[in-house]
Amino acid sequence: MTEDKSRQTEIDEVRALTATTRRATVAALEDILYQIIPVLDHGFIRVVDYMGDDDAVVQAARVSYGRGTKQVSQDAGLINYLMRHRHTTPFEMCEIKFHVKLPVFVARQWIRHRTANVNEYSARYSVMDREFYIPATEQLAAQSSANRQGRGDVLKGDEAARVLQLLKEDSTRAYDHYEEMLNEREDGTVIDEGRQGFARELARMNLPVNIYTQWYWKTDLHNLMHFLSLRADSHAQYEIRVYADAMMDVLRKWMPLAADAFEQYRMGGAHLSAKGLEIVKRMLAGEAVDQSSSGLSAREWRELMASLGRSEES
Repeated sequence: MTEDKSRQTEIDEVRALTATTRRATVAALEDILYQIIPVLDHGFIRVVDYMGDDDAVVQAARVSYGRGTKQVSQDAGLINYLMRHRHTTPFEMCEIKFHVKLPVFVARQWIRHRTANVNEYSARYSVMDREFYIPATEQLAAQSSANRQGRGDVLKGDEAARVLQLLKEDSTRAYDHYEEMLNEREDGTVIDEGRQGFARELARMNLPVNIYTQWYWKTDLHNLMHFLSLRADSHAQYEIRVYADAMMDVLRKWMPLAADAFEQYRMGGAHLSAKGLEIVKRMLAGEAVDQSSSGLSAREWRELMASLGRSEES
């Protein structure tokens, strides 16, 4: 799995190839095709293939042939309309395929997005690399006291150093035992010719979830944006959010009009319930509304006020 010199040579050779095609291509995405975009300490994303562009969304919506005669501003207006009114089918006509290297615990979050095609590196057939995610010191946080799935204050001093020591020691020890059970080193050499190795599909059970895996992940534009709406959000776990942020940059290169509409209406927008909309109307009419008179729970009220940029007491 390691990005060694031979693999980089292979990537360079593929990037040197060109082909004439009648299919839609995007120059900005072609420029980064196959290139590694680093994420975390050993991870990356890489675009390995794609189909369609902004024109393909417009084409699908208008059910037209080839490139239309409309102006870019009209195309942008149509894409904005589709995004605003959640007409998702035209966005499903475009697809993208990523090669991703990520820690196993991030992969287990990621795989919950089931509307994608995934093929993962198999530890049943191959030996895992000795590569583990070790957080940067600024990511070593305590458990949040207010959120069961969130982080609190960053650990400092001896406490942070001890956590890092434990992570490194446990990762190293687990991999040493993994090699011992396999009777095989990471480079493929046999440790003891006089004994058999434990089956790979069983030896892998001893590995920690911060070890790196890899997969190919292919999805359509609509489901990519759904993934990004959840994982590029500020509330998402940092270790998956940085992957989503990198993919968001790719989306901007690939589909600038769709990306802009997505950021305007999904990432930067807010969805109001019927009660929430009624409260906004009451406020605009000059009525003083508080949580007790709103008909909302305390949590719903806080979320509504946050989406309106107002304090809880407003």
